[in-house]
Amino acid sequence: MTAIKHALQRDIFTPNDERLLGIVNVCKAGKKKKNCFLCATVTTERPVQVKVVKVKKSDKGDFYKRQLTWELRDLTEVDAKDASKENPEFDLHFEKVYRWVASSTAEKNSFISCIWKLNQRYLRKKVEFVNVSSQLLEESVPSGESQSVAGGDEDALDDYQELSTREEQDIESMMEMCEYAVSNAEAFAEKLFKELQVLDGANIQSIMASEKQVNILMQLLDEALTEVDTIEGKLSSYEEMLQSVKEQMDQISQSNRLIQISNTNNGKLLNEIQFIVNYMDLSKGQIRALQEGDLTSPKGIEACINASEALLQCMNVALRPGHEKLMAVKQQQQLFVDLRDTFARRLTNHLNNLFVHQGYDQSSTLSQHQTELVLPKHSPLHRDLLRYAKLMDWLKNTHREKYDGLSRTYVDYMSRLYEREIKDFFEIAKIKMAGTSKEAKGKFATLPRKESALKQETESLHGSSGKLTGSTSSLNKLTVQGSNSRRSQSSSLLDMGNMSASDLDVADRTKFDKIFEQVLSELEPLCLAEQDFLSKFFKLQQHMTVAPPLAQVTSPIRKDMVRHMMNKIFQSIETELNSLIALGDKIDSFHSLYMLVKMSHHVWTAENVDPASFLSTTLGNVLVTVKRNFDKCIVSTIRMIRQDNRGLLLNFAKSCCLF
Repeated sequence: MTAIKHALQRDIFTPNDERLLGIVNVCKAGKKKKNCFLCATVTTERPVQVKVVKVKKSDKGDFYKRQLTWELRDLTEVDAKDASKENPEFDLHFEKVYRWVASSTAEKNSFISCIWKLNQRYLRKKVEFVNVSSQLLEESVPSGESQSVAGGDEDALDDYQELSTREEQDIESMMEMCEYAVSNAEAFAEKLFKELQVLDGANIQSIMASEKQVNILMQLLDEALTEVDTIEGKLSSYEEMLQSVKEQMDQISQSNRLIQISNTNNGKLLNEIQFIVNYMDLSKGQIRALQEGDLTSPKGIEACINASEALLQCMNVALRPGHEKLMAVKQQQQLFVDLRDTFARRLTNHLNNLFVHQGYDQSSTLSQHQTELVLPKHSPLHRDLLRYAKLMDWLKNTHREKYDGLSRTYVDYMSRLYEREIKDFFEIAKIKMAGTSKEAKGKFATLPRKESALKQETESLHGSSGKLTGSTSSLNKLTVQGSNSRRSQSSSLLDMGNMSASDLDVADRTKFDKIFEQVLSELEPLCLAEQDFLSKFFKLQQHMTVAPPLAQVTSPIRKDMVRHMMNKIFQSIETELNSLIALGDKIDSFHSLYMLVKMSHHVWTAENVDPASFLSTTLGNVLVTVKRNFDKCIVSTIRMIRQDNRGLLLNFAKSCCLF
């Protein structure tokens, strides 16, 4: 077993810096006998780790290898099975119970004794030993110690201590000097003892001989102590001086810190003052422009715009915490409020005067254009007012009530102006349409009988097998036919006169078409210009977004505001258009076809510009009326054609009877 222990120490445990303290040859209980070794080891480095290692001999050679390793602190119980009888079986309780059978009871007891020693030294009796005789445990305690092993010398528990490298070298050199050291250990030990006695005697004699030097040394030590006392006194005085200097330096440091804090506070205060001065101050020129600036000249307007923008920035500046409690800031804010109210009042009065003057201005009415079908242009007014667009935006952001009041004033007075102009414009259009109708009637008076053309067109329709063919003029002439007696006139009347009624109708309708087109062409730019002006002047336009094709996308709320203002300004357009359409339809029901074509084209154009605009909505409503009139015309024409066809067939039958 000693050779095996030496081999295991050399091959397995020494390379891992471990020492083998106990070993037992075991096999598992109840199974086929396969011998292995349980080894109790400790590490050579601190902290010491105690382990139980299972080592097995390799099947393919004469060498050993580790198989399992347990920490001793994980061992909870050692069961020797029987304390009174010899029994090689024992159990080790780790995470589970391992049952072993030792090769002999002596090896088992030796291994359990080793485990008990390691437990006493490193684990402080943590492991519980069951069915182990007290005699075995008492024999494990070295003689001369008390029964309480925990209070004894721990070094006595360690039966093996490895020599250090230097100790080994010294012993080897000493043994080389004595050739018989290996063969005769007693002689070698006796020689060492004699040499030790000689050295002790020499040391005593050396001490006795050096008494004089000792006295001298003691005297020197006394002098050194005196010098030390002197130095300590000087050091104490120096320490007091340094303490005074330290206190002075602390005061200076405190003063410097206070000065630094004061400088930092002064810098912060200066930054706050600069912030207030830079962002909450208006120049004298800006204040003068707000209080009494000229709102009629371009330079005065530009100065007012700059001053109002600066005022708005000062009023909207984000104050830092605590600024609003400063008296100067409160006074400056009150000054801004007074300047804002003063300038808003001046601007509102000035623009009100402009709106009222324009609303009562008679120079732009149609009185000077009695013979021309042209609407007055308001581009000069728009150009003059657009100079105030930025001021209106400022007023919208600062005084919403005054902004809304100006919007209502503008709509009120401009609606009166446009109502007069549009009314005069449509009166001229109606006069021109009525004049066209009277002229046509004068031409028709030169014809012998109007019914001749009616009969001619009706006969041409009769040969079409009941289908609606022929010119649109002939269809319309059927709607103005007379009684059945007119249809029975002789066909010889067709040759009378120099001009047919159909040709006269085409000329009149062409002239009506031109008048109606001119009316729509005058209204469309007027509405678009006014809508564009409202968006720019009252800042109702939204930021543009580009989309294929390029389109202006306006927010629904602002579109509604523009449409609402346009409805109030041009509230008479739809009524006048419906009146004009009714007049044209009354003059000639076939005019509805011309009006339908023109209205469809203008509605399509307006929807391409802005589908939700006032112009598009108004023209769309009027287009519905035109379509209804056209439907009525077609229904009436079809009814008249059917009646005429029945009358012609009756006359033809009577003529056949006469012949």
